[in-house]
Amino acid sequence: MANHLENIRHTLKWLEDRDELITIDREIDPRFEISGLAKELDNGPPLLFRNLKGHPGKCVTAGLFSRLDRLAAMFGASDAGIGLKRRGIDAARNPVPARAVANAPCQEIVRLGPIDVRDEIPITTHTMTDPGPILSGGVVLLRGPGSATDVSFKRIRFQGPDWASMFHVPGTHSAQILEHYAARKLRLPLTINISPPPAVLVVAAGGLIQDLLPFESDELGVAGALGGAPVAICPARTVDAYAIAESEWVIEGYVDTAQLVAESAAAASPDPAPFFPEYHGYLGRAQTTYRFQATAVTRRGENPINYAPLAHSFESPNMQVITNRALQLAWLWERWPELVRDINSLPGMKGRFGMVVQVRKGGEADDPAVRELIRAVFERLGALRMVVAVDDDVDIYDSDEVLWALATRMNAERDMVQLPPAGGPAGIRKETAGPFAAVARLGFDATMPFSHRREFDRGQYPRVEPERWLSPSQIARVRSMQSDYARLLSSIKA
Repeated sequence: MANHLENIRHTLKWLEDRDELITIDREIDPRFEISGLAKELDNGPPLLFRNLKGHPGKCVTAGLFSRLDRLAAMFGASDAGIGLKRRGIDAARNPVPARAVANAPCQEIVRLGPIDVRDEIPITTHTMTDPGPILSGGVVLLRGPGSATDVSFKRIRFQGPDWASMFHVPGTHSAQILEHYAARKLRLPLTINISPPPAVLVVAAGGLIQDLLPFESDELGVAGALGGAPVAICPARTVDAYAIAESEWVIEGYVDTAQLVAESAAAASPDPAPFFPEYHGYLGRAQTTYRFQATAVTRRGENPINYAPLAHSFESPNMQVITNRALQLAWLWERWPELVRDINSLPGMKGRFGMVVQVRKGGEADDPAVRELIRAVFERLGALRMVVAVDDDVDIYDSDEVLWALATRMNAERDMVQLPPAGGPAGIRKETAGPFAAVARLGFDATMPFSHRREFDRGQYPRVEPERWLSPSQIARVRSMQSDYARLLSSIKA
């Protein structure tokens, strides 16, 4: 294992050595101020807050995964595109099982009760419409059937000193485990691991990963392969569960499947009660869910750090490149090995709602194959609302390039593929409107007809060296003025 992947402290030191980390020692309030500054600097540097109002000796970090080039460097990928996805594919295919350790760092201090989680941990409040502080970065570790493990982020709101609402998205692996216990009226033991190693955080962000990763999978093993060494775990002190040993805090407890609670006091009102801004860009809505009962809090002894990501940020879709996008690309390569080159979800597609597929046609038979591919993607990935197919001369990481292909290569009479609403995760909550409503899906074939491809030759200007006519400062000034799309177009040379 690379040293910087062993735990979040080593990751922050690695970022500091690369001059990427901004450390803030001026007092900041976990209520509104941390989230406000993190949003202001999103897609920029990671942040470490070391002077928290009301929580001396404790820290908060955010923005660790807000850039894909940083993820590629962190996990040793050759690039932030296909290279990063290949790292995820390799990890999923070659999991490294976790190993049990004694004297775990996460148990240097043990609070058995009475406990008040809200005093122990600097939990952030994201917006003025939030019902209160919400633990956004806690990784729930569950044991599944056989050697299966599940790691995932949950919406967790502590409404009392030692109990919280914990929302499990229907259809996910964790929800399936929970349903097994609920059907038998059993308590579900678990741990909430705050700031575990970065590979665990990335796998936990997989979201609707169940579309392509079997229920019996060892997700801690995937994290181990991604991090280059087994994830260290230790038995919890008060429940029949494991904790991730290199976490900063661990909250031990169980889900009481006999008790339902509202995420917000207003959840039962006729109007939807707002929660915090979710990954899709809209306010989340409070749900009725199960109650989590905390039985202990353990932590590191010195200056523990809470990773507190914003759900609506660049972090979540970036982390899903290594999980969701990687598994989706592996599946497409298996089915269409000669046709599919790469895939991407543009920032506006929010990771789970849209996909751009880059293809390379080898003959006229691939014209209808592209539209069949679009249908197959929709059938396999129920959360998607939009799929766009483009040729391999189109940069699928640039929104302007994709829009250019849509505007100039698509014939709406022939190249649009419409499917009825999905019966899967996209509409699983049965809303009639909003990002989780079951809606008809639309695919766009923005590829060149193979027999007419010469009519779509891109103009290529001569390659020159601007240094012959401009000074370095003038070149730098021009580059700062150009849009990303202008710089991309200027790079297409003969």
